[in-house]
Amino acid sequence: MERRDFIKTSVAAGALAISPLGLKAYKPSKTKHISDRVMLGSTGIEVSRLAIGTGTNGWAGKSNQTRELGIKGLAKLLNQAYEMGVFFWDSADQYGTHPHLKEALKTLDRDKVVILTKTHASTEEEMKADLDRFRNEIGTDYIDVMLLHCLMDGDWPDKKAGAMNILSKAREDGLIKAHGVSCHTLKALKTAANTDWVQVDMARINQAGLVMDATVPVVIDVLKEMKSKNKAIIGMKIFGAGKLSPKVDESLQHVLMQDYVDSFTIGIESLSQLKDLEKRLPEVSKNIYI
Repeated sequence: MERRDFIKTSVAAGALAISPLGLKAYKPSKTKHISDRVMLGSTGIEVSRLAIGTGTNGWAGKSNQTRELGIKGLAKLLNQAYEMGVFFWDSADQYGTHPHLKEALKTLDRDKVVILTKTHASTEEEMKADLDRFRNEIGTDYIDVMLLHCLMDGDWPDKKAGAMNILSKAREDGLIKAHGVSCHTLKALKTAANTDWVQVDMARINQAGLVMDATVPVVIDVLKEMKSKNKAIIGMKIFGAGKLSPKVDESLQHVLMQDYVDSFTIGIESLSQLKDLEKRLPEVSKNIYI
């Protein structure tokens, strides 16, 4: 089944209902929407609750979005998302979607959207080059959030010291607003929790523990530690890289239950998929299981 093919599931109801996550009872919750405006940790950056992911199956400078939609098609989708109140764009050099963001910006004021992108740079020279190239590819003077992409080593601050230095200076100079990491192992995630330099962390979280850094309880503990240190947390792999597509409602409800998650990104490939999420989120958020 394609990741974008959502299968409708029902949300349990009743005062003593059993949730799909195995949790008993629920309490009324504030209705949430993909367009809610939320603060990204202590960065001072306001984002939409949902970030539009542009890197489904993204590698080698391509993704499903670039392959299937092209520059004009993805730009149109980003503009349509903006009209629906979703203005947080999730990109990366690895996805090859910078030119697509540039096309979308032709019809929008730059300060109306929040752009996040990611780099594999390690040295100062690599980071300087990426920072200049990324801004040119996107057609912007600044980038809102820049992440060191797909970290796996526990000692990544030593290996990425040069890139970190450049990003720190870039923030001081106004070329970026915040910096952080995306992690793909537990040891890298734990290091991020204990590294003051990290302002934003993009973390893999879903109810089944699929393609995550460790079991769900272990990851949750680390992310709660991050939140206690005022780091922003963006959830990713909400649908377990597509493996949880038959359990869309459960997956959405699970991420909404994680109150330490500021925002979350989902790879969007069509307007119909986005509209489906727009409809689902308020429904699944009405009751939070305890």
